[in-house]
Amino acid sequence: MLRTSTPQSLQNQDTAQSMAKERRKTILAIGLVVIETLLVMSALVPAQFWTRFLPNSTSAALDGPFPPLVAPIITLLLYVLPTVIGFLCPGWQKALLYATLPAWFGLGVFLVAATFKIGPFYLVSADHVAANVSLLELFAALGAIGWLGRFLFKK
Repeated sequence: MLRTSTPQSLQNQDTAQSMAKERRKTILAIGLVVIETLLVMSALVPAQFWTRFLPNSTSAALDGPFPPLVAPIITLLLYVLPTVIGFLCPGWQKALLYATLPAWFGLGVFLVAATFKIGPFYLVSADHVAANVSLLELFAALGAIGWLGRFLFKK
């Protein structure tokens, strides 16, 4: 009886460990989505705000709140984080959703702000539709690349 219950308990323990591992990956992916969203949102703040908010900074209009040495790292993170998010997701559906959520939030905020100046049909104007879709496609492609990378690093 001891022999038959030991493999079952080991299997249950392995299942519990793999579930805990997937839960940690999901929490990490959601945390990265939040960080990516904050980076995208900071890019939407007009340069005039940063020059008023950081009057002693000579590069506030160009780099925003980030010092010139850190600005290239922020750009790199904007490309790398969706890929890492896609890599952490077990299914391609979650990888695409999580990778594009920051772009969705950023576009939503931008479009709402643009309607105050331009009007409610900014979203559907021909020249803006392509740019908005391209941004979503970029984030989706980066998430898909990350998800596909999972298969390269399998055990």
